[in-house]
Amino acid sequence: MKTTMDRAGRLVVPKILRAAVGLENGGEVELTLREGHIEIEPPEVLMRLVEREGAFVIEGDEELPPLTTEEVRDIIERVRR
Repeated sequence: MKTTMDRAGRLVVPKILRAAVGLENGGEVELTLREGHIEIEPPEVLMRLVEREGAFVIEGDEELPPLTTEEVRDIIERVRR
């Protein structure tokens, strides 16, 4: 997918790509230069394991949107590989 950079060096990331990786308007991103390519990723959210009502759950340092059933299945499949 192509986009154009303006004179100030800004890029518009198409909505379909932002949605696919969970980027929100006005949100921060991590930029990394790897092997001559620029990678754009959502910033890492620190997580910790917490015991609640006798069960262990993973809790983030900031509020995150709930995962859909499809997202949970995709994560499980990626971990199994």
